[in-house]
Amino acid sequence: MFVDEAVIFCSAGHGGKGCHSFDRSRPGHFRANGGDGGSGGSIILEANPHVQTLLDFQLNRHFTGEKGGNGSGNHKRGYQGKDCVLRVPPGTEVYDHETKELLKDLDGPGVHVLVCKGGEEGHGNHRQRQATPGSPGETKEILLRLKLIADIGLVGFPNAGKSTLISRITHAHSKIAAYPFTTKNPVLGVVKFGDDEAYVVADIPGIIEGAHEGKGLGLEFLKHVERTRVLVHLVDMAAVDGRDPLADYFVLNEELAGYSGVLAKKEQVLAANKMDIPEAHVYLKKFKTRVKKEVFPISAVTGEGIPELLNRLRQKIER
Repeated sequence: MFVDEAVIFCSAGHGGKGCHSFDRSRPGHFRANGGDGGSGGSIILEANPHVQTLLDFQLNRHFTGEKGGNGSGNHKRGYQGKDCVLRVPPGTEVYDHETKELLKDLDGPGVHVLVCKGGEEGHGNHRQRQATPGSPGETKEILLRLKLIADIGLVGFPNAGKSTLISRITHAHSKIAAYPFTTKNPVLGVVKFGDDEAYVVADIPGIIEGAHEGKGLGLEFLKHVERTRVLVHLVDMAAVDGRDPLADYFVLNEELAGYSGVLAKKEQVLAANKMDIPEAHVYLKKFKTRVKKEVFPISAVTGEGIPELLNRLRQKIER
């Protein structure tokens, strides 16, 4: 199950108490020898490429750092509480849920952030002062929001053929059928060029008019193409569902712009799909009279035009 948002509760560990103790080994001498406590364990979030979803944080939402150990006599220091390290998918944004402040964008493997610091240790009386208790650790409610990291994002209206295309060019498979929203979760695949060159492709659930306002799959779709380097704008040129390919092209671009100025400016490669259907050639001719951009006629079913499309994507990514 793909989960891309979760709210968790984090409590860092309490610092250990300082010890109040005296060395009484010599009659008449009472030397303070109470040891310090140990600091509490912190809560750390780290991006791990082996984690693909935030599902685990829907099932378990409370996380606590280990309490620091108490100090003891003879200057013995308490143990330091273990940090609680939570592994999340790369591309996870970490917010303070109360203030809405972005604490860190974990935009690559190994990137991490300390969200709750462990409590400071209490001091023993060996400093010729009164022993002190440890301080409590920080507590926060954290919002996790995942935005996929991919080189290429496939965008288009439902039934434009995105799932068929990603199945053809990668080893990823999403459900394919002739009804809207077949793909309800993002699907990642890898397209390879030779032995040492590969790019990640994301098949995103299709959008409808008003998606930037939350209609259809709405924001669940749009946020996942913000990080892509280039978009493949797939148009059903055969108008199989009775839609107008030209209208679909303009509406989808309006939805991207309505959600984010970054998406509106993101480079696109325009692909006219379903060219194996005769009607597509009629619509394509009309389409080109209005859209003065490079168009790649393809068929995700037969493979027609796919090599040319991939070569153009490769050029744009390398550039």
